[in-house]
Amino acid sequence: MMLETEVTVDPAIQAALFARVRRHTGIAMAERKWTLLQGRLRRRLQALSLSNYGDYLAVLDSSNDEVGRFIDLVTTNETSFFRTPRIWDYLWHGFLPAWHAAHPGDALQIWSAAASTGEEAYSLAMLCEEFREKHPDFRYRILGTDIAAGVLETGRAGHYLGRNIDGLRKVRPAMLEKYFLGVDEVYTASPMLRAAVNFRTHNLYQRLEEPTRFDLVLLRNVLIYFDESGQETVLENVRQSMSPRAVLLVGESESLNRLRTGFAYQQPLIYRNDRPPV
Repeated sequence: MMLETEVTVDPAIQAALFARVRRHTGIAMAERKWTLLQGRLRRRLQALSLSNYGDYLAVLDSSNDEVGRFIDLVTTNETSFFRTPRIWDYLWHGFLPAWHAAHPGDALQIWSAAASTGEEAYSLAMLCEEFREKHPDFRYRILGTDIAAGVLETGRAGHYLGRNIDGLRKVRPAMLEKYFLGVDEVYTASPMLRAAVNFRTHNLYQRLEEPTRFDLVLLRNVLIYFDESGQETVLENVRQSMSPRAVLLVGESESLNRLRTGFAYQQPLIYRNDRPPV
C-alpha cells in the first residue's frame, strides 16, 4: 500500500496538521517544517494502517488518546545533564548562596518548565544536594513539567544510558558515582534524587495550576519553537507562577529583549521577574 507520506500531500491537509500542532502545543510550524512533521508522523500512520493524512486527522480529532501520542511525536525533546556550563556556574556561585542568605528557613522552589526526560531536573537536584552538604539547613523542591507525557515517564523512573550518561561522566564524574547506580549500562537516579523531583504534564500555553510561587524557573530552548505572540503568552504564564524578583533562565539562542514581558535583563540567559504576579 502506497502511503500518502510518499507522494504529494494536499496543502489544505498540511495546513490542518500545522493548525493541530498549534492547537495542542502552541508551537508555530510553517510550510518549511513539513518534511520534519511528515517524518515524525510517518510511523504513526503505518501503525494505524492509514494511507493518508486526511484519515489521520479524523482519528486525531476524535481521540484524546491520539492527541497525547500526537503531542509526544511533534515535540522536540533534546536535553542533557548540566547543559550549558555557565548556567550551572551561575547557580552554584551566584544564585544559591545569595538566595540562601536572603531566605533563612525557607525552601527554595524550582521549576524545570520543559523537563523532557528529566536530566535538567536531576542536575538541579544534584547541585542542590551538594549545596545542602555545605549548608545543612538548606531545603528545596523541584517541579519538572513537560507537555509530552511519554518523556516524563523516563524522568519518573530515573533510568538513563548511552549518550547522556557519557556526557555526565565527562563533565561531572563524581556526581555520576555519587547519585546514580549503574547496572548493565543503565544508570538509575538515587531514591534521594527521585524524591526531590515531582514530574507532571503541563502545557506552557496555559497557566500552571500550582499554588507555589517559584523562586527559580528554567525555561530553556523552548521559546524558539513559538512565534513572538506565543513567546509572550508562554512567558506571561510562567511569570504568573513566579515570586517577585525570582530568576528565569532561558536557552543559549534565546533572548527576551524584543518581547513585551515583565522580566528584566540581568545578564545573558538570565532574567528577573520585575512585576508581581496578578
